[in-house]
Amino acid sequence: MEAQKVNAGRGWRWIADGFALFRKNPPIWITLFVAYFLIVVVVSIVPVIGPLVMTLLAPVFTAGFMLACRDVEEGGELELGYLVAGFKQHTGQLVTVGGLYLVGSITILGLMMMSGGGAILGSAALGQMQGLEPNEVMVGAMGGMLIALLVAMLLLIPLLMAYWFAPALVVLHGITAMEAMKLSFIGCLRNWLPFTVYGVIAFVLMMVAMIPFGLGMLVLVPVLNASIYRGYVDVFPAAAEPDIGQPALPA
Repeated sequence: MEAQKVNAGRGWRWIADGFALFRKNPPIWITLFVAYFLIVVVVSIVPVIGPLVMTLLAPVFTAGFMLACRDVEEGGELELGYLVAGFKQHTGQLVTVGGLYLVGSITILGLMMMSGGGAILGSAALGQMQGLEPNEVMVGAMGGMLIALLVAMLLLIPLLMAYWFAPALVVLHGITAMEAMKLSFIGCLRNWLPFTVYGVIAFVLMMVAMIPFGLGMLVLVPVLNASIYRGYVDVFPAAAEPDIGQPALPA
């Protein structure tokens, strides 16, 4: 299986195709994502543990949405059961994807805090040695923290690339978490231009969706999730076939 390179215009096409999938049953799509949002809110209320658990389980829920997209595209009926469909297939590998993403995120956050803290201490020590004013020390510290933040963002991009297609690759092709994240990273890297187009359009749509009290997100979030599936089919056409004998929707 190999990631295909597609043209830049596909970035917009993924969103358009995602909207086409959404249009087949808007009420159920919206209900699915509202239910998921409520689960995230309830679980995340638990201090420390809650957000960690949701990070681990996020790929499992995403896998359910990928199964829903595949089946709806093939003429199947969208049902609320897809919310937990990811808990029926390759769950261990999906949780592993979440675990790898969690470890990567914590590592990046730790590096950012260490470099930011070092910048503050370094600026304070330098200011004391040179007799600088407090405001000058603060400017120097903020400059160091800004650099630390930019470095963290640069490190986060490859992690997001490795995560982007991983749930779809695991649940729809049955490969391991590590292999899925490797293929996802390669797929995103080879298609950086359509992903740039995709990102710009998605950002604009988010700004528009937030205008009416954020109600537009009820449509945009399902559309963007469906667009991930369409991008997966485009970039990994050889992986788009479902596992033989694996039921998509739990009984």
